[in-house]
Amino acid sequence: MTALALALKSGAPRLKAFVRFFTDIFAGLGEGQEIARRYEELSRLSDEALAARGVTREELPQAIVTGRICH
Repeated sequence: MTALALALKSGAPRLKAFVRFFTDIFAGLGEGQEIARRYEELSRLSDEALAARGVTREELPQAIVTGRICH
């Protein structure tokens, strides 16, 4: 019983790391989809509407990824 308890206890950090790994992957995928959605939405705006938000069309991808422009 002690050996089993020790094996489970010592494996807990590995399990936690495994779960965290997949949690981070899914969070990253979700963030990527949100960035793509924002880009699609903002890329449809006119140059004047983008300028009103303080960004040029050329700066748009970097501004979205860095969070400088959201909507």
